[in-house]
Amino acid sequence: MSDIIHLLSDSIANQIAAGEVIQRPASVVKELMENSIDAGATTILLNVKDAGRSLIQVVDNGKGMSETDARMAFERHATSKITTADDLFSLRTMGFRGEALASIAAVAQVELKTARAGDPSGTLLLISASQVEKQQPIATNVGSIFSVKNLFFNVPARRKFLKSNETELRNILNEFERIVLVNPQIAFDFRHNDTEIMNLPAANLKQRILNVFGKRLETQLLSVHVETSLVSVAGFIGTPDSSKKRGNLQYFFINNRYMRHPYFHKAVMHAFEQFIPFGEMPNYFLYLTVDPGSIDVNIHPTKTEIKFENEQAIWMIINAAVKEAIGKTNAIPSLEFDREGAVDMPVYNKQATFADPPKINLNTHYNPFKNSQNPVDYSSKPAADQWEKLYRDDSFPAKTNAAQTEMLTEEKKAIISYKGKYLITPLKSGLSLIDRYRAHVRILYDEYMQRMREKQGVSQGALFPEIISFTPAQATVLPFLLDDLAYMGFDLSDLGNHSYSINGIPAGLESSDIVGILQDMVDKVVETGCEVKEEITETLALTLARKAAFSYGNILSEEEAAGLIAKLFASSSPNYTPDGKLIILVIPEEELLKRFK
Repeated sequence: MSDIIHLLSDSIANQIAAGEVIQRPASVVKELMENSIDAGATTILLNVKDAGRSLIQVVDNGKGMSETDARMAFERHATSKITTADDLFSLRTMGFRGEALASIAAVAQVELKTARAGDPSGTLLLISASQVEKQQPIATNVGSIFSVKNLFFNVPARRKFLKSNETELRNILNEFERIVLVNPQIAFDFRHNDTEIMNLPAANLKQRILNVFGKRLETQLLSVHVETSLVSVAGFIGTPDSSKKRGNLQYFFINNRYMRHPYFHKAVMHAFEQFIPFGEMPNYFLYLTVDPGSIDVNIHPTKTEIKFENEQAIWMIINAAVKEAIGKTNAIPSLEFDREGAVDMPVYNKQATFADPPKINLNTHYNPFKNSQNPVDYSSKPAADQWEKLYRDDSFPAKTNAAQTEMLTEEKKAIISYKGKYLITPLKSGLSLIDRYRAHVRILYDEYMQRMREKQGVSQGALFPEIISFTPAQATVLPFLLDDLAYMGFDLSDLGNHSYSINGIPAGLESSDIVGILQDMVDKVVETGCEVKEEITETLALTLARKAAFSYGNILSEEEAAGLIAKLFASSSPNYTPDGKLIILVIPEEELLKRFK
């Protein structure tokens, strides 16, 4: 019997490694940009086409590579950073395992142009599916130009399972943001299909954050800085009043590397919990610096999960640092006893004279339950014939028992509003309780979906158009939403630089925060990452319906309440909201009879 175990070829081994390291176009962007940073680049250009399917190109002015190094860089486990095992625990740079370029070259067509200062010529290298096709001297600028074309061209199953261009571009942008936020000293330029997405000059950290996410954050950032023997914590947190339910900016970096850390996230949330509404989240950009020997960054292929030696102690330091930042900036109301101009507290003086306290005359015979015009004494237990008078008030017109009975007939149903939240109305088989807000959400959702299906929007012109600015992440999805927004009634004009003029809004939203509503709608699409057109329209319709629906507590007239119920029962799904929440609760007559036995 022959042996069955054999070694894989290098090309197949590289494809398997690529499955761990190169999961999507954004993975290529991350690896190439980190290589440029490690090469000492001060300017980096990222040029992407078709969300990375056709081209991912990174151009830098770093130190470049020799002819031999250019060839060796694509060999598995080739690295300039590790010579002994101990080096793993003192790394401060990005890539180090020597798998990235080999993995990329295994599943794409790669072109490298590179040159070092002082060398007579540069090097051109062409590799396709791990096979070197050409290597020759060329004239090129100092630095490197990596061009990755036709990603996964030789692995059709992997290419098939890439998401939509919208989603893949958003993932690329996420990786780009994580890198630029930790390297503000480097100038970056990002272009997609020859359109500039972001152009970032070298700047300080706060200015870099503002350049990426917008000037609106300028007054919302609180500085954080704490130095300890275990860790230094620096960066910024958002003010408590800038917290929101979605679209939050939350970033942790460790030794200039982005990381996910749910445990440390809880430290920030614990510091904020007394100062923000339940369900809302603060913004934060926190940069941790620790001894590289106290962490392990090699526990995950993408190096975004990091193991810490002193997690609990660092948790407490982060929590204290955030609390201190909130307190120092007077984001929390406080009493100040040492500031100038404070109000003086009076000092007790025995010799002082004081005015006599006023005398109050009480009428001990007054009975508040006795009406002079209708002298019925309700202080005693009411008789059976007094209940009608007791319940008669301005919200229930005085009628005879016969009239009240008529009000509950099928011809004219009574609609009772309870605490501004529920509508109670009789049915043949009992009583129905309707959640008024959810009912309105269902009605508006159906209306917006109908408008988008029929491509007919009802817009109310804005007397004074507002300007709305989107972040680059929001701007990447906006082209996919503009048509649906127009069908819903939003009239937007592109002003350039991710800004739009709001010239018209859906009828009925005249007194609403239109900028906030639009931001929430776009954030929801970004957050959920909708892939199918129908899912995007449903997300837009539900978000707007929630914003436009009657809020709890608003007073509805009898006609408005009746119209709301009529429209609800005309819906194809009156019992539940689009996200599955109960609208109508029916209490059967049998249940009522049981309760009154």
